[in-house]
Parts: sequence; structure tokens; C-alpha cells
Amino acid sequence: MRHLIGAWRLLRTFAHVLHGTWVVWREFGAASEATRCAHIQWWSAKLLQVLGVRLQPMGRFEGGPQLIVANHISWLDIAAIHAVCPQARFVSKSDVKEWPLLGWLIGSAGTLFIERASKRDALRVVHQMAAALQAGDTVAVFPEGTTGTGHTLLPFHANLLQAVLPGATPVQPVVLRYAEPGHAVSPAVAFVGDTTLVGSIWAVVCARGLSVEVEVLARQPSAGLDRRAVSQLVSDQIAARLAR
Repeated sequence: MRHLIGAWRLLRTFAHVLHGTWVVWREFGAASEATRCAHIQWWSAKLLQVLGVRLQPMGRFEGGPQLIVANHISWLDIAAIHAVCPQARFVSKSDVKEWPLLGWLIGSAGTLFIERASKRDALRVVHQMAAALQAGDTVAVFPEGTTGTGHTLLPFHANLLQAVLPGATPVQPVVLRYAEPGHAVSPAVAFVGDTTLVGSIWAVVCARGLSVEVEVLARQPSAGLDRRAVSQLVSDQIAARLAR
């Protein structure tokens, strides 16, 4: 039965991705920012629903430019945050662009792609982030640089946080938690080690009672701090919430 449910969810997910592709191709070109955000929010929330993941938002995002900093657990993280903050422009590793259809959809949402192994490319993306933040955008990053199990926070890489310094942009910490019956931290969602994208998707669609909690913590000022101080401040805050 579990595999039958998984197959049905997978079929619905494929149809939902196709629908999103059609909407982006047909409507995004001439759409206003508000319309694009409405589409992104609806599509992301619907994706979670189709996958059988219940969304539990906690707290609210403030307006204005901000850098969202979150812990990283799964390929679902972007959809979870977009479901409550559709204006966020994510910084994502460049190989996400190669994901069939999903990579194109993620790019169409204003994602900034980075070659993680290249210091020169990191500098390029920092400049893009700083320009976007000073233009009033919301940008989102996962400073761990890779996915963890969700139990604890991995060490932060502070390089990308340099982008908040030119405009003293506030930093918005966000804590993501995935749970399922019998597990406060879902093992089905963990996208670590040798787990492939296909294997992770199958584990998610076959799971029962999955939920994702998106907790918005108190926004932090960056004025007068360097990137390492910003990194320490926010990572301590997120780690403390994960250790609850």
C-alpha cells in the first residue's frame, strides 16, 4: 500500500511540475512581481501538499530587503520557504540547473546559481546578492553549503554573508524541521551521504504523516559587524532552536 501511495503521489507531482512549467512559460514574461510571487507561493504550497508534506509556518517575515539564512536538510527546503515567503531569491549550487524541469523552474524564480568549488564564482555571486539586496530584494542562502540530517547545524561558511555588509541589510534566521510519526526529525527527508535525488524523492512520497515546520526567528541587524560575526550570531540562534 505504501508503494502504491508513493506511485500515485509521484504521478501527481510530475503533473504539478508540468503545470508549473506551463505557467512559467506562458505567464511569467509579462507578469507583475506580485503575480509572479502569487504563482510561486501557490505552486510551492501545492507541491508540498501533493507530496504528502504538511506545512506548519511559525512567525512572520517582515517587509523590506533582507537576507534569509536557514539550515539545509532537503531539496524540499526551497519549496517550504517559498510557500511562506515567495519573494525570496535563493542562492543554489549550479548542478541544480541540471535537474529535469525542476532546475528550470527553480531558475525561473530568480535563483542565483553558484559554482561552490570556485572562489571566483563565489565573489561574483556575492556582488549579485549585494546588488539585489540594495535594490530591495529578499535573498535566501543555506550557509552550511550542504544538507544535514536535521538534528544539528553544520558549520556555516561565512563568505556569502558578506553581501549584507555594503547596505547593512538585516539578516532573517529561519529554522526548518521535518517530522513524521515516531520521529521528531524525519529520516525519510534526510538528503545526505550517497542518497540520490531520485531515491530521496521516492522516500518522501512513500512516507506517511510528513510535516515541515518553517520557523521565522527574530530578525538580526548586521550594521557594524563583519561577515564572521554575522555568521556566528545567526548560526548560534538557529542551532539553539534546533537543540530545543
